[in-house]
Amino acid sequence: MRVKAQLAMKIGEIGEIIKRRHPTQIQAADVLGMTQPKLSNMLRGQFRGISESKMLDCLARPGRDVKIVVGPARRSAKPGHIEVVFSEAA
Repeated sequence: MRVKAQLAMKIGEIGEIIKRRHPTQIQAADVLGMTQPKLSNMLRGQFRGISESKMLDCLARPGRDVKIVVGPARRSAKPGHIEVVFSEAA
């Protein structure tokens, strides 16, 4: 759920960019490849019925590259770390 929450935040950021070009949530949902009710629910933190794969697809549809990186664990008391990073650099 934590990964889905992070993905939803990034989709929300992209959603704001899309809304500047498309005045309705219906149009933004179309660009992201989902229905308006699913987009609305996701932006409100309700992820049931939306897979992580679909969320990654939503990030890629507006022309973004999506990269999943698996690296060595950091030195800490906690096992592993998961983070979704939104990069503005090309």
